[in-house]
Amino acid sequence: MKIALGSDHRGYPHKALLADSLRSRGVEVEDLGCHSEDSADYPDAALAVAELVGTGKVDEGVLICGSGIGMSIAANKVKGVRASLCFTTDQARTTRRHNDSNVLCLSGDQVDPGTALVLFDAWLEAEFEGGRHGRRVDKIIAYENKHLIQE
Repeated sequence: MKIALGSDHRGYPHKALLADSLRSRGVEVEDLGCHSEDSADYPDAALAVAELVGTGKVDEGVLICGSGIGMSIAANKVKGVRASLCFTTDQARTTRRHNDSNVLCLSGDQVDPGTALVLFDAWLEAEFEGGRHGRRVDKIIAYENKHLIQE
């Protein structure tokens, strides 16, 4: 499994902890920045991670900024990405089960690093249920295929 990670400066501590945890589990990590707590623009990491997820070069992505909102907005501009901002384990599980989410977005300000790990694990362990949820996700994909250009 290969997971792309990205953050801005407000999500950097969470990303660093998550990267270490994943590597210790034998997961291949693509760290797309930022690499310190110096100011960094969230769209840079969000779009870089989303491009890798959208093109299938990585299996999933995780993005962390101050609120998580900016990362979610930016990542969802990329064809093939279904980025979900989560604050609870129920949200994390449900977005995988019902939305086939492939990018988890987290808030560096509202979620402590340890909780970020718990949310990530809940998200990653859940599996897409398909069925009526598949029909709904297919509608999103059909819209993307008609209206979004993949470079």
